[in-house]
Amino acid sequence: TYRVSLSRSPGKTRPLTRERVLQTAVALADERGLAELTMRKLAKGLGVEAMSLYNHVASKGDLLDGMIERVFSEIEPPAAGGDWKAELRKRATSTRAALLRHRWAVGEMEGRTSHGPSGMRVHDAVLGCLRAAGFSIEMTIHAMSMQDAYIYGFALQQTDMTPQTAEDF
Repeated sequence: TYRVSLSRSPGKTRPLTRERVLQTAVALADERGLAELTMRKLAKGLGVEAMSLYNHVASKGDLLDGMIERVFSEIEPPAAGGDWKAELRKRATSTRAALLRHRWAVGEMEGRTSHGPSGMRVHDAVLGCLRAAGFSIEMTIHAMSMQDAYIYGFALQQTDMTPQTAEDF
């Protein structure tokens, strides 16, 4: 639930940080959807003026990149050298769970032009797992693309088919 605790001691304010901005933005998007996320609504949730957000995020695109990075940080990457099928299953299950927690992220995670350390860590781990299992470079890319298509396609379908109101049942 999107509720930001703004409890303050008299005379003391909680400092605004990039992490706090991103955390609140993710909570707002989780509760209301990405379409409802505006800089003004985010600032209101943080108890600040909208312009002060730009000291911590360069733009709405930078905000979204940071939010996506937070979602990637929740994904358990596969380990190289083990049972590659079990490792990729673990990654798929972890990704699906993150996408269920953050339904707005479906369709936003892949295709970003800016990738942070968490997103790169997950992608690098998938590539490393497949290469360690003996996949050629060509087959590694093919297998990774197929798994991504399956995971994100299933999550998108699941999101689109989830009832939103009592009339949808």
